[in-house]
Amino acid sequence: MSLSHSAGFPHVVITRRVPQHILDYMASAADLQLWEEDHPIPYQTLLDRVPGCAGVYCLLTDRIDAALLDAAGPGLKVISQMAVGVDNIDVKACTARGIPVGNTPGVLTETTADLALALMLATARRIVEAAEFLKAGQWQTWRPMELTGQDVYGCTVGIIGLGRIGTAVARRLRGFDCKLLYTNPSPNPEAEKLGVTDVDLETLLKSSDIVTLHCPLTPETRGLIGAGELALMKPTAILINTARGAVVDQKALFEALQARRIGAAGLDVTDPEPMSKDDPLLTLPNVVVLPHIGSASVATRTRMAQLAADNLVAGLQGEHLPHCVNPEVYD
Repeated sequence: MSLSHSAGFPHVVITRRVPQHILDYMASAADLQLWEEDHPIPYQTLLDRVPGCAGVYCLLTDRIDAALLDAAGPGLKVISQMAVGVDNIDVKACTARGIPVGNTPGVLTETTADLALALMLATARRIVEAAEFLKAGQWQTWRPMELTGQDVYGCTVGIIGLGRIGTAVARRLRGFDCKLLYTNPSPNPEAEKLGVTDVDLETLLKSSDIVTLHCPLTPETRGLIGAGELALMKPTAILINTARGAVVDQKALFEALQARRIGAAGLDVTDPEPMSKDDPLLTLPNVVVLPHIGSASVATRTRMAQLAADNLVAGLQGEHLPHCVNPEVYD
């Protein structure tokens, strides 16, 4: 679909449909070429569409690499992503070409923190397992120890990555009277006020009843939680991941869960995405896996789409992006 105007309007490639009023807003500043399908645009199709474009409005599912930037040509002014993370974008290549990259920080913080807490409760209290137990007609009577789980209230929670979302999770857990630990590349000045104790990763893994991941995916964090780290955790411990799937070695996680070396896992992100319906993790009763819905409230997804549109329009007009991940392009 192309939303066209008179000659002279910059050409923009949009890789997925967003709410119509946001498309209309972008269309006031550009000719839009929209991928209409409800699945990711194939890389080759995107490569074919970008020559001569001034902007790309993309999602985490789209690979934005040096070859694509070169195919777009010297007129490319802005890459705007409807997400916080940008690990699908070669930001260094963008910076080398003077192209600002926009993202949508802050807007999904509270919504994702809500989901992290929901996964803690779902796994600790075996909520999904209990619902399936009932649907299968297995509930015969009340039994004193049937489907008993763990208390979130009063437990020790280790937060790996005390950034915006990790901090929001810590605020929520104070209401559960949890003991809070964290590890971060650098100390968080809010930690003391939140009652969160800075510890090394080994101490956090050994001490926590729940370990929750809120770090970005970087070369340093890829595979951060592997067999060795899982072996440090308590046999009753729960692992929660709402960060990025590749932070966890899923094969090692499956083996640890199957052998009951840890208690349970709640995952909103996987590697790869989407997860295959035949993935062995889905055969385990002590796992809750969701289809990456951390930011999936109507209000939050709409705000994300609008922020990404604001970044796009600013870039097209030669203005500084409101949210730019490589501000050095303006130096």
